[in-house]
Amino acid sequence: MGAEPIPCLILACGNTLREDDGIGPRLAEWAAEHWRSDVRIRILSRQQWTPDLASDIAAAQSVLFLDCSIESNPGCAAVHPVHPATARSGLNTHHFGAPELLSLSRDLYGAMPRTALLLTVGAASLEFHEGLSATVQAALPRAIDLLKSAVCDLLSNTGATSQSHSA
Repeated sequence: MGAEPIPCLILACGNTLREDDGIGPRLAEWAAEHWRSDVRIRILSRQQWTPDLASDIAAAQSVLFLDCSIESNPGCAAVHPVHPATARSGLNTHHFGAPELLSLSRDLYGAMPRTALLLTVGAASLEFHEGLSATVQAALPRAIDLLKSAVCDLLSNTGATSQSHSA
């Protein structure tokens, strides 16, 4: 961990072969292109969140998690604050959500981002199919607007000044 903290970490989760479950990676691809020269933002996309991400989270000043939701109405895009999970007995490695990753970051590294947000889009279908359902595809512009707004808010809360990096 000893490196300079990342002002904004974006962590996406999802399987692009399971239709709307791929919304997280799809948004991460958009973000990587949009902020490609902004050194204040680091973007990681995984098929599932795993415990090894706790070190990245501990080194970040803020984190934005991107995922689909099976609990939200299909196509409903929303941003919510995330707080560390409360202590439970045992470690369930089959389900690492944003709250569990924040707890792990705190418990293993003694550090957590100042701000953590979760952007979700309600899934209409999780069938085996590449691409998004029509419902979630229609929600993509709203999700991108929420993503831009959330990153702007996170960067302004960290005090990070605009920087770009030449390749």
